[in-house]
Amino acid sequence: MATTAQLLKVATEGKWEKGLQTSINIRNFETIIVDEPKSLGGTDEGPNPVELVLAGLSSCASVMIALIAKEQNFSYTDVKFKNEGTLDLRGLQGIDGVSPHFQSVTFDVYFITEESQERINALKEEVEKRCPVLNLLADAGIKVEGNWVKA
Repeated sequence: MATTAQLLKVATEGKWEKGLQTSINIRNFETIIVDEPKSLGGTDEGPNPVELVLAGLSSCASVMIALIAKEQNFSYTDVKFKNEGTLDLRGLQGIDGVSPHFQSVTFDVYFITEESQERINALKEEVEKRCPVLNLLADAGIKVEGNWVKA
């Protein structure tokens, strides 16, 4: 185990485009347009920021599953994610005492595997301990309910 910090810096760039739309650049990848749905005043030309947080949860967990499955000799042929977050729009409107971030997140993970549910649970426990995005949500006091099962 490493005893000294091993820091990794990540960076993005963003530019307001119009209305509620922002263009985001990450490394050398194609520009991502972030927008809000028409129901919230946007033009619906891209995902909104909190949808990207949920996407980040799936992709971060996917990376951690691959790394930790290798450590645990856990075998799977496919894994899919379905996430849902609940926001109280009063927080975005500035109502005192109402958090603007997710109130709760449901995080469903479906494996195609021959492993037992007990082995899936052991993998889940380690991923939940080490996944940066999941821990960011949990440390913000968001109830993250994870359901990990065979598909």
